[in-house]
This record gives sequence, C-alpha cells and structure tokens, in this order.
Amino acid sequence: MGICGIKCCFIFFNVLFLASGIALITIGALQYTTYIQIGAFAGSGLSKIAIVLIAVGVTIALVSLMGHVGAFVDNSSMVACFVCILIVIILLEILTGAAFYIFRSRTALLEVNSGINGKARSVIRDYSPGKRYIIDRVQEKFKCCGADSFTDWSGSVGWEKPDAVPDSCCVVKTDGCGQDISHAHKKGCTWAIKLFLLKNLVWVGAVCIALGVTEFFGAMLGVCLCLDIKRKSYENID
Repeated sequence: MGICGIKCCFIFFNVLFLASGIALITIGALQYTTYIQIGAFAGSGLSKIAIVLIAVGVTIALVSLMGHVGAFVDNSSMVACFVCILIVIILLEILTGAAFYIFRSRTALLEVNSGINGKARSVIRDYSPGKRYIIDRVQEKFKCCGADSFTDWSGSVGWEKPDAVPDSCCVVKTDGCGQDISHAHKKGCTWAIKLFLLKNLVWVGAVCIALGVTEFFGAMLGVCLCLDIKRKSYENID
C-alpha cells in the first residue's frame, strides 16, 4: 500500500475519531441540564459527569484535528505527536477501566447507593423553595414521585400536605392533580435516577471499548504514515 492509500485510511480513521469527539461534546452539552438537576436532587458530584464527557470530546476532537493537519501537510512530526498522544489516551482508558474494575466492589456500590438515597430523601423532606423547581423537573422528566415512593411526601416538612403530592408527580399533569394521590406515579426518583445512570454507564463503557479498538488501529496507521512520510522525504533529498 502506497503513501496515498495509507493516508486515505488514516484520514478515514480520523474522520471517525473526530465524529466520536463531536458526538461526546453534543451528548454532554445536551445532558448537562439533566445532570445538573440530578446533581441537585441526588448529589452534587453527579453533575460533573456531563463536564467529563464534554472534556473528553474536546480532547478527542483536538487530537483528531492535529492528525488531519499532519496528514494533509505531510508533516511527520505532527503525525508522530498525534500517535504519541493517542497512545497516552489508550493507556489512560486502560487504567480507567482497571480502576472501575477494582472499585466495582459491593462496598463501593453500596456507598454510592446510600449517598443518592440519603441526599434525595433529605431534599424531599426539606422541599426548600430554592430546590422546588429542580425537584419538579426531575419528577416530570423521570416520571417518578418522591425519593423512594410517592408516600415520602406525606412526611415532607416543606410540603406540609400529607394527603397530597406536587402536581409534577402526576401521570398526566394538570393544575391540582396532585390533590388525588391516585393520579401520581408510584415509583420513587432514586430508582429512576439510578437506572438512568446505569444505562449511561453501559453506553459510556461501550463507547470506550469502540474508541479503544479504533484508536489502536489509528495509532498503527499513524506509525505507518509517519514512516512513509519520512521515507518520501529521504527519497526527495536523494
């Protein structure tokens, strides 16, 4: 395969790599508001997930652009730099995966679970004016009611209506629908939030595996392109 063939394969890989970076940025930006609301409802640390997705996407996009420029101008140094950064990213992904595997213990999962449950119960119990909008948005988005179930509202100090729930709990939201608790969702929001986070974790894991495979082949193509560019430059000198 000549340098043109290798370059075409390398650019094709880079287009896929760039697309994945843009996809992560887009998903992180679109989910940012949701994670902020979840963070205020079930723990502030959760709101950082969207920021991490955006940061990873920006890094991938910048590295991909470096590879594109290096390939188009036949700059072996830029391609070599691209390969080195890509190798570092692959190693970081491996280390991150290993860390998830090590800390996936039952104790760690129980601590996270307990933290979300405790925060959500506290937020529902207090129902402070500053968080009412976020609580309502979470209940509407995830089609849930209360922390563990709709019965949590009967013990809410801030709500003060033991025989009713907020209208945001209703299956079909209308003014005053919360006065009849039979119209409310029965499942709690902690269950819905944890299911949402689990689905996102599985999706992110799948993306990391796909990226790791493509990055490996991208690094190999980068090495081949770098060597071909250098060989071509030596032939031109001769």
